Amino acid sequence: MHIKSKIESLLFISAKPMGIKQIADLIKQKKEEIKKAGDELVEEYKEKKRGIQIIKNGSKYQMVSSPENAELVQEFIKDETTGELSRPSLEALTIIAYRGPVSKIDLDRIRGVNCSLILRNLLLRGLIEGKFDKQKQETYYTVTLDFTRFLGLSEIKELPDFEKLNKDDTISRFLDGEKEEAESEKLKVESKEEEIVDDEKNLENKIELDSSL
Repeated sequence: MHIKSKIESLLFISAKPMGIKQIADLIKQKKEEIKKAGDELVEEYKEKKRGIQIIKNGSKYQMVSSPENAELVQEFIKDETTGELSRPSLEALTIIAYRGPVSKIDLDRIRGVNCSLILRNLLLRGLIEGKFDKQKQETYYTVTLDFTRFLGLSEIKELPDFEKLNKDDTISRFLDGEKEEAESEKLKVESKEEEIVDDEKNLENKIELDSSL
């Protein structure tokens, strides 16, 4: 897949600006290549004058809405951040509260859907915050102090049945099971590919043998 395509996907799902080094580490490319592709994307989006733009601040890139649509976007955000939370948002917030810190990938697996927009909404409301783990190259989300104060709690551990649900390993076993299943499927595919290669070699040998007769 093209470098630009990968950068676009990462910027789309990221809830905050992404640095050149972070992107380079994720897609296993040199920082020079990332900078070149990123700068080209900035110009390409600017020329097309679409509703989505890619901007650069220092060594970081971010996908944002077009300045021309600022008034429309602000109106939408106002409605989103002042109205009641949707059921999906409440579900995601509950998972983060009881199981945090939790990564977006694991949150997606638990809920079975892409949670990018939900995370953006919760971040805008100040209900959650994300911290990037350099070693795992993943952002992990937890609820904010404002969230606990909003509920009238002094700490998150005061949530009903927190100790029981926080230590319940059902979700952990589910995620581990998915990872094992994915690894098993990968091994099956690799094994199948090896069989195909062997079959091709056998066919080539047979053709060569027939030709020599």
